[in-house]
Amino acid sequence: GIDEALERFKPDCIVAQGDTTTVMSAAIAAFYRHVPFVHVEAGLRTGNLQAPWPEEFNRRVASIVTALHCAPTGRAADNLRAEHVDPATIHVTGNTVIDALLWTVARERDASRGWAEKYAFLSDNRVVLITGHRRENFGGGFEEMCGAIAELAGQFADVRFVYPVHLNPNVQKPVHEILGQLGNVHLLEPCPYPEFVWLMDRSTLILTDSGGVQEEAPSLHKPILVMRETTERPEALDAGAVELVGTSRERIVGSVTRLLTDADEYSRRQIEVNPYGDGQSARRIVDLMTQQGWSS
Repeated sequence: GIDEALERFKPDCIVAQGDTTTVMSAAIAAFYRHVPFVHVEAGLRTGNLQAPWPEEFNRRVASIVTALHCAPTGRAADNLRAEHVDPATIHVTGNTVIDALLWTVARERDASRGWAEKYAFLSDNRVVLITGHRRENFGGGFEEMCGAIAELAGQFADVRFVYPVHLNPNVQKPVHEILGQLGNVHLLEPCPYPEFVWLMDRSTLILTDSGGVQEEAPSLHKPILVMRETTERPEALDAGAVELVGTSRERIVGSVTRLLTDADEYSRRQIEVNPYGDGQSARRIVDLMTQQGWSS
């Protein structure tokens, strides 16, 4: 476990990214061992402990014991200051997820030909890429989402709806029951990150409840419809790239229809500058750690 690793390696600091339960556990372990904790993607907040659950709780707990807060945006940094975090420990670095995305796009150009062949069934059709996995959407939420996708698939027969389906049974069951027999809905196994980046780049728009996709897609100039009622990433919402549509069938159908039929609206939602990073976040974080004597 984490504690055994700390005892064995005796690190100068612990670095963790995000808001999973693993991140919270790493922060607590660092506190118990008196090891400085570096939180990458610090300061994201919805203000609602139940949404997203349990991520909002996890990141708040991690912040209490963090020695170096690497906030992705100025607004995330402001959230930390509002919680009376020591301003000297807060730094706006951008998010390393954008570093990874841009690195992958550049590195995988040669592989893209193979994926184009694998996904030849997409042909020249427009593509709606879908992801969904949030616990708070299990049950009725997923049934509404899938009902919306089914309605859209019937309305737009020339559009391909591509959905790499999460392996959780709470996701698999409604997705396959409602969407499994539709000819222009393609249910895939979860795919490796480089392949998913290719799918994002190939898509016309993205329908998701993911946090990371909200950050990545603006760099690829894709409009994003977020199937949640709240987001801890309001910057792309303010910029126009993201729209919150919740899990309402009516709202999802209406928003997707508008983007597929209104060229001006679609163009307006393609932003040029990603508010979450420029591909240099890791370098900034390493520089900050070096200044603390935690990296060489």
